[in-house]
Amino acid sequence: MSITNPLILGVTGASGLIYAVRAVKFLLEADYAIELVASKSAYMVWQAEDGIRMPVEAEQQEQFWRGQTGVESSGKLHCHPWGDVGASIASGSFRTQGMLIMPCSMSTVAKIANGLSSDLLERAADVQLKEAGRRLVIVPRETPFSLIHLRNLTTLAEAGVRVVPAIPAWYHGPQTINDLVDFVVARALDQFDIQCVPLTRWRGHLDTDTQR
Repeated sequence: MSITNPLILGVTGASGLIYAVRAVKFLLEADYAIELVASKSAYMVWQAEDGIRMPVEAEQQEQFWRGQTGVESSGKLHCHPWGDVGASIASGSFRTQGMLIMPCSMSTVAKIANGLSSDLLERAADVQLKEAGRRLVIVPRETPFSLIHLRNLTTLAEAGVRVVPAIPAWYHGPQTINDLVDFVVARALDQFDIQCVPLTRWRGHLDTDTQR
């Protein structure tokens, strides 16, 4: 598979970094190019959730992500430091398929909704919004939603952002945590017309006799 433009993957400090790990795994296995940027808070969450220290240096981060996913050679992965606001993905002239932020913290939602760009991840998201036709998809990982959360999410939706909450379905018969995670990853990538996650999709209603 030959992919001309890369997909930007933003990883924030929201709980649930496994969503990002599984996304990277499937994208690399399918030979997609990824431009990855993790926020400053993501480093602390790795440490808190898994006792793992993610390298700060971009070159070492690539190997880190490949180690987490188990995909050593396939696909193209380029990592960016969170503070490098002059990176390629900070410019609208850099062609991409769009940007997926997964998981997405409510702090990040609020900043993007209000046009604030304090780091590279937020700047890259802002670029997707200003460039007509660019896709921006966020996977918020929070519960419950406050009124402020909902208003910020509504603002983004009105601006054309696809909101895909990290809420799995059950009709595909999940047996493991990864099955639940992969459903959310697949639905998020569906927004880019990317189908690289094995998924049993809904095929319509069961026979009416079985539902009585």
